[in-house]
Amino acid sequence: MHSNDPAPASLRRTDSSRRVVALRERLLRAGVSMAYLAPDQVNDPERFDDHVDAAVRTFQQSRGLMVDGVAGPETERALAEAQYKLGDRVLARPAAGAEPLRGDDVTELQRQLSYLGFYYGHIDGEFGERTHLAVRELQLNLGLEMTGVCDAVLIDAMARVNRTISSSQAFSLRDYERLNQTTAALAGRVICLAAGTGTTRAAGRPDQAGGGPLTEQLVATDVLRRIRTILGSLGAEVKVVEVPEGTPSGTRVRLIQESQASLCVSLHCDWLEQTAASGASAFYWGRTETGEINSPIGHRAAELILKEITARTGLPSLGVHGRRWDVLRLATMPSVHLELGYLSSAHDAQLLADPIIRQIIADAVVIAIQRLYLLEEDDEPTGTLALEDVLRFNPER
Repeated sequence: MHSNDPAPASLRRTDSSRRVVALRERLLRAGVSMAYLAPDQVNDPERFDDHVDAAVRTFQQSRGLMVDGVAGPETERALAEAQYKLGDRVLARPAAGAEPLRGDDVTELQRQLSYLGFYYGHIDGEFGERTHLAVRELQLNLGLEMTGVCDAVLIDAMARVNRTISSSQAFSLRDYERLNQTTAALAGRVICLAAGTGTTRAAGRPDQAGGGPLTEQLVATDVLRRIRTILGSLGAEVKVVEVPEGTPSGTRVRLIQESQASLCVSLHCDWLEQTAASGASAFYWGRTETGEINSPIGHRAAELILKEITARTGLPSLGVHGRRWDVLRLATMPSVHLELGYLSSAHDAQLLADPIIRQIIADAVVIAIQRLYLLEEDDEPTGTLALEDVLRFNPER
C-alpha cells in the first residue's frame, strides 16, 4: 500500500467482512488464545462477534493501547508487529530509503542485546542503526562473522545458551558460548585467585603446621598456594591478585579485571562474635531479595565449589548467595567469593588449622573448576571425582 492510499476502515463489533477472518488469524498468531476465535470454530468467521471483540480488547490491554474493542490503525499496527517471534525471519538494517523492519522479534532482540550490555537505545522494536551496530558487536564477541544481520547462525548461537534468555541468564551469554566452544582441559586457561588478608582476628587455636596465629591471611593464602600449585601442574595459567589489608575494593576490582581470566575465585574466612556461627558459604553476582542470577556461570561455579568442599571436609554448608558487591558485579568474568568457615567457631577453626584439611579444600576447588568445564555426560556426582580423574581431561603436553 502506498503512503497516500487511504487506510482501511476500522473494524468493530457487528461488522461483517473477509477482513474479519484475517483479523481472527492475526490475533491468534499474536498469542491471543480464546474460544471461538479461530475461523474454523465458528459458523460465520466473517462476522465481528463478541468473541472477536473480547480478543481485540485482550490484545489492546496487553499492548497498553486504548481498550475499545475497535481494530483501528494503532491496533492494526501493533498486530502487524506481533506476528513475528525472534527467529521467524532474518533481521537486518534497511537499504537506503527503505522503511526499517519492525516487530516483536526486533523488540526481543533489542531486549537481549540490552541485557548483554551491547544495546543502549530505546527498545522500540525498530531495527535501526543502533541495533545493527549492537548485533555486530555481539557477533564479534561470539566469534561470528560481523555482518550486523540477525540470522539463523546468530539465533543458533543464542539457543545453545538457553532457549529463553532472561535478563539474569543473558548477562553471561558470551561466557556460556565460549564455555560451549572450548575443551574440558584446564591447560591454557587463565584462572584468577585472590586471598583475604585479615590478620587482626585470630582463632583460639594455633596453626598446626607452623604454630602461629590462625588468621584469615594464613588460611586463605595457604589454600591459594595449594590451588595454584595444582592448577599450574595441569597447565593452567594462574594470576594471583595480592593487595594489603584495607585496600579499597576498586583497586582489587581493577587488578581482577586486568587478569583477563576466565574465572576468579577469592578465598576468605569469616568471623562473628557469636561463636555458634559455623560453616562455609559461597557468593556470586546476583540479588538475594529477588533470586535473580546475574552471573549464571559464577553461580554454577559457586555451587560446585561449595558442594565439593563441604562433601569432603565436614564443614557445614551455609549455602550459595547472590550479592551485588563491586568485586563480583564489576569483574569482567564469572567470580566467586568463598568463605571457608568461621575462625570464631571452635569447630571450623579446628578443621582450618589442619594443613591436611586445607589441602583437601584446595583439591576440592580444583575439582570443582574442572567440573565447571565438563560436558554433562562427563560430569560425576559431587565428592566422587579425585585429582587423578582430573588428569584424564588434562593429558600431558
